[in-house]
Amino acid sequence: MRGERLRLEQLCKHYGSYRAVHDVSVQIEAGEFVSFLGPSGSGKTTTLMMIAGFETPTSGQIFVGSQPITRLPVHKRNIGVVFQSYALFPHLSVFENVAFALKMRGVVDAEIRSGVTQALDLVQLSGFESRMPHELSGGQQQRVALARSLVFRPGVVLMDEPLGALDKQLREHMQIELKRLQQSLGTTVIFVTHDQSEALTMSDRIMVMNQGGIVQMGTPEEIYEAPQTRFVASFIGESNFLDAKILEANEQGPILDVAGLRVRASWAAGKRQQGAGTLMVRPEKIVPLTIDSRADNAFEGTVQEAIYWGNIIKYRILLRAPKPVSISAAVPYHASSPRFHLNETVRVGWDARDARLLNEEPSAHTRPDGAAELNERQTAA
Repeated sequence: MRGERLRLEQLCKHYGSYRAVHDVSVQIEAGEFVSFLGPSGSGKTTTLMMIAGFETPTSGQIFVGSQPITRLPVHKRNIGVVFQSYALFPHLSVFENVAFALKMRGVVDAEIRSGVTQALDLVQLSGFESRMPHELSGGQQQRVALARSLVFRPGVVLMDEPLGALDKQLREHMQIELKRLQQSLGTTVIFVTHDQSEALTMSDRIMVMNQGGIVQMGTPEEIYEAPQTRFVASFIGESNFLDAKILEANEQGPILDVAGLRVRASWAAGKRQQGAGTLMVRPEKIVPLTIDSRADNAFEGTVQEAIYWGNIIKYRILLRAPKPVSISAAVPYHASSPRFHLNETVRVGWDARDARLLNEEPSAHTRPDGAAELNERQTAA
């Protein structure tokens, strides 16, 4: 099985005056695992449904490889789909459920049996052929749905929150299994989710969507470590957001006034701001400092709150500043780690590279990264 390249060009879906998806352009390479991540109503599932053929775009084009598929019916797109509900036929056995896609394509019986056997072996369900869906666990049902989507050897597999109905432990196990299977097959996978940890764990790249458009696209590390806007920073992980005024600016980064404190930071990708902005610092980037410790940014403060989370302790610290400002710090916990107590005076700090001055939020339907990346790749090709 070999994955296919998928390309979306200025894809739009409008329902009357409501723009569910607007001007989405992106290229997904063969064999990539790409997650569409965003809140409810961001357009991620609508985009997936247009790729699958269950929704018709208002405008724009969809290509698998070099073939335009925008107007092709569902059964001619060679695209597998796995839904959150699994959508298994309750009256059909496991074998019959997996065989259904092949029968609809007119495959002969001998090839159907061989194909189903191989697909069930891939998802480690050999011997389950005669079971009925109600006799399976949630994880097993999910595997049957996956086998059904792979049995006809599609170039692209679409997954719409397929792990959403599983409990936490099984969900995490299936994340690893899905990624392992995808890598071994070389399949191109588009994975829709609103779960940030799921996207970070499984994806080669993440496409963050909001209000029908792409707000940022990159590797999990790029999205987490270098968010370009407050929306992305707040949707992926936890962050401290501090109002900031730019005092000085150079290529290395700005020097800011934050509540009367002088803070060194780095730029978000894209344009360099002037005047005011929002400083973002992840809680885990804020570390305790001793008297002799050195950091780009080092401040004293008072512990307002301490919450034990097992592997970390989360502190709320009121910094000593001309204006009131508090920050959240996530400090790894182990037997020899220092423990701060309420109302204790502490010294904390962070590296300028871990403090990012964010760009202003783009308008809801701009094409910040998807279109630029697509144009660059097309030019390179």
